[in-house]
Amino acid sequence: MSTLANSFQQQSSSPAVIVPGAHSLTVSYSGLCREIHSFQEKLAALGISAGSAVSIAIPNTYEFIVAFLAASWQRAIAAPLNPAYKQSEFEFYIDDLSSALALVPKGAFQQDAPAVRAARKYNAAIAECYWDGVEVVLDVKDPGKLGGVACGTVQMALPDDVALVLHTSGTTGRPKAVPLTHRNLTRTMKNIQATYELTPHDRTMLVMPLFHVHGLLAGFLAPLASGGSVIVPTRFSASEFWNDFITYKANWYTAVPTIHQILLKNPIPNPKPEIRFIRSCSSPLSPKIFDDLEATFGAPVLEAYAMTEAAHQMTSNPLPPGKRRPGFVGLGQGVEVKILDQNGDEVAQGAEGEICIRGENVTKGYLNNPTANASSFTKGGFFRTGDQGKKDAEGYVMITGRIKELINKGGEKISPIELDNVMAQHPAVSEAVSFAIEDEIYGQDVGVAIVLKDNQKLSGDELTKWMAERVAKFKVPKKVFFTEVMPKTATGKIQRRNVAEAMLKQEKPKAKL
Repeated sequence: MSTLANSFQQQSSSPAVIVPGAHSLTVSYSGLCREIHSFQEKLAALGISAGSAVSIAIPNTYEFIVAFLAASWQRAIAAPLNPAYKQSEFEFYIDDLSSALALVPKGAFQQDAPAVRAARKYNAAIAECYWDGVEVVLDVKDPGKLGGVACGTVQMALPDDVALVLHTSGTTGRPKAVPLTHRNLTRTMKNIQATYELTPHDRTMLVMPLFHVHGLLAGFLAPLASGGSVIVPTRFSASEFWNDFITYKANWYTAVPTIHQILLKNPIPNPKPEIRFIRSCSSPLSPKIFDDLEATFGAPVLEAYAMTEAAHQMTSNPLPPGKRRPGFVGLGQGVEVKILDQNGDEVAQGAEGEICIRGENVTKGYLNNPTANASSFTKGGFFRTGDQGKKDAEGYVMITGRIKELINKGGEKISPIELDNVMAQHPAVSEAVSFAIEDEIYGQDVGVAIVLKDNQKLSGDELTKWMAERVAKFKVPKKVFFTEVMPKTATGKIQRRNVAEAMLKQEKPKAKL
């Protein structure tokens, strides 16, 4: 059966989870499974059963891990949420899934935290969840709508049960709810395990949040399926990363480009740790950062391509001796990848079109959203990613931009990713994001947001002159905005729409002097 409950060796004495810190915790697979079974019984006693939505507003912790797995084993729907959300955001997600239960950290109820207020508004049961040194406690503070529900029994999940619901980031409108079944998740776990040849000898350092599909699938569940170990700090800390990496003997990690850049800016340990590979995903990795990572850490950098709707990974560059190509997101990994036109027909090799995928890891459709489902799947059952790209002769995929984010300057389609990568090569530029701005003549033109490196100076005119030597005239930015901090999502992902909105609020472009 393809379920999370049978995706790893429950009787193994090997370490599964390591929580660093002053009171570090190492839990074996058998110990983890005992705790999951115990918590599953607590959920059943509360009345959580098949189809019950359990919102989990807890940071990366051992209790998050146990609660997530126990809910999915109980045939419930686990719905991880960013603990830093505001009350209105919690309200949206709890209401959208009609959550039966909201799990919050110890002390949150007394503090009347935003998640608590949101759960109370929609009559969801509220329980604090924490590790007391002996067990993961489920302390019910308000039974909510479960108050009159009879005590249930422990259940066994089925492959087509929805195990997880995550919402898309909502870059084109209202966030859409993505249901992922046990079959979807276990297929992705197997795909990731195969791509990176993960074994029980591997140990990863988790830096991504577990409320995000990247951290949950690539950083946590796939390593468990391989029999390896996962080091789970409560948060990413650049100053503590390498100490924990070396102390607990990690040999790989996966992260967004923002985190790679942060690590490059911090002191590098000496001697360097033995790193089998570094994975990058969830946002485009510029060739410059790719080169810097490999030169600094002496490990192959493997860029991958993923979406929530695909239970994360779709493509990846392969391990050596396979070719890893900067600027490409690699080959299909356990999925079919085709470049299709608007009619759903495959384009000629090398031509640009929409990247579309089909595979067992892909969701069957959004919850309660027939309009989105009708537009998101082709007649052949391929999921439309919304990304424009192309394949080379060997099948490597290159993303040229989000279809709705391409800059259309008088009919000329400009890839913002291409411009980002060029600007990132300027010696004074730390981060660069390009986006469309309105133009009376061309309809759209190019705007860019720039974060400079410390103690560097650059004017807008200097940047545009530099760009003019490297790209066609129609691609040269019309407006250059300078900012101290680039707007990002909670997972470090840059959303061009948000960057554009923040920059355009400025009265006029200003050079940093």
